[in-house]
Amino acid sequence: MKAYPKGAVGEAQSHSHHFGPLGDYRARGQRSFGPQRDYLRLLRVPRRHVQAQVPGSGSPGIGDQSEGIAVEIGLRVRARRQETRLDHGAWVPLMLIYPEADIPVCQLSVQTHKDAAHHYRLGKALASLKDDGVLIIGSGAATHNLRMINRQGGDSVAPWAYEFDNWIKEALLEGRYEDVNEYEEKAPYARVAHPRPDHFYPLHVAMGAAGENTRGEVVHHSWSHGTLSYASYRFTDKAE
Repeated sequence: MKAYPKGAVGEAQSHSHHFGPLGDYRARGQRSFGPQRDYLRLLRVPRRHVQAQVPGSGSPGIGDQSEGIAVEIGLRVRARRQETRLDHGAWVPLMLIYPEADIPVCQLSVQTHKDAAHHYRLGKALASLKDDGVLIIGSGAATHNLRMINRQGGDSVAPWAYEFDNWIKEALLEGRYEDVNEYEEKAPYARVAHPRPDHFYPLHVAMGAAGENTRGEVVHHSWSHGTLSYASYRFTDKAE
């Protein structure tokens, strides 16, 4: 992932798959974030301590605006706590896009008890923030089923993962967002690719924020452990 040009974006709003309360909508937009530490226990490897310095400031203003928009569309908003850390669902992509960490950040939650269409509508409601130079990021995974990963290594991709990933790619590139909103009924192997929706709903927020006259564009694609797709997209005007 390449860094965005300086000046192209004033602030970043990240919807993270690891920030998903069961009830109310939440925002992390305090004035500053301390050194980030995430403890990841993945793929049955020994616990490793991953530390990343993300000295970028928070964005209380965007947090306030986001919460206000959420209330307007009927969401209950949980009182914001002064949490001093972003989770790795937010800081990992931000480190890749903005390695100098010189952009204010507000992290917003997904709501796993809601459906995909709900998150699409949320994205549409938040789209007005783009006029203020806010970059809206959906951080998740194209496929995410850790119980089905290939722990033996190798380059082969599981057929179910390939079919689901390819279906999503074609739908995004063609701008068929309603199909993506109904992915559980229309996409092959949807429940295998995403037993839980938390890693997928950030995509629907980004789609909604992009708008109906847009389409997806692949900016990165790779695989890990035979089932984990790291497909990444941005959304551009269909006329481009």
